[in-house]
Amino acid sequence: MVVVRMNALRFSLFKPKPLNVWNLSPQTHSKRTLSFPKSGLKFQTHAFSSASVDSSRTAGRLLFRQMFEKESSTYTYLLADVSHPHKPALLIDPVDKTVERDISLVKELGLKLIYAMNTHVHADHVTGTGLIKTKVPGVKSVISKASNSKADILVEAGENIYFGDMFLEVRATPGHTLGCVTYVTGDGPNQPQPRMAFTGDALLIRGCGRTDFQGGSSRQLYKSVHSQIFTLPEDTLVYPAHDYKGFTVSTVGEEKLYNPRLTKDEI
Repeated sequence: MVVVRMNALRFSLFKPKPLNVWNLSPQTHSKRTLSFPKSGLKFQTHAFSSASVDSSRTAGRLLFRQMFEKESSTYTYLLADVSHPHKPALLIDPVDKTVERDISLVKELGLKLIYAMNTHVHADHVTGTGLIKTKVPGVKSVISKASNSKADILVEAGENIYFGDMFLEVRATPGHTLGCVTYVTGDGPNQPQPRMAFTGDALLIRGCGRTDFQGGSSRQLYKSVHSQIFTLPEDTLVYPAHDYKGFTVSTVGEEKLYNPRLTKDEI
């Protein structure tokens, strides 16, 4: 592995290794998948993480960027399969005020943006998905069906969202709002390791989203995190929708040990 640091980002190059194509977990099977043509190898760029990646299980190329909107302390995430000829990409939780920044980055990297996704309906900022759709032809907006919101694609738990050879698994994590979901990188051949969980406001670094409005429930949130996120491998990287203390990434193992709101037994 060769590691190079540039502008607080960590880039890792990996030599791919063939994998058993039947080595899929139960969570990767779903009744519906959203797909884009797939092919080739992948390259993983890993932002703000000290965690190691097992190159023997990364038989592809994921480009990853973590971006920040300071007014609402919101993270937006860009993922792309740069092995594919069209370099299909998606954005998670874009903010209206930073749409131009996000679109410019997509263009600079030569990517084709196909999805603009939300983990839930946001109360602290305006989502950028609608604005992105007016500026980038062909982009589809994505949100959970349980959110009772409007989007081109309404997803449910267990479904997979494909971009090239890679996919995100949809896990329902209500509690902050009724429609919260967590997007988790796939478990299987050609998927990045360790896995990455984009937890929205369900699980923050050493915290969680508030539960006193938008149909929130602290009991439901506790169950969601413990059943849908804390059951992931402990080296799974946790990327939340917000951070207010300067953190950028955690792991499932860390949050199970040190998250003061979610480490106690349920009452």
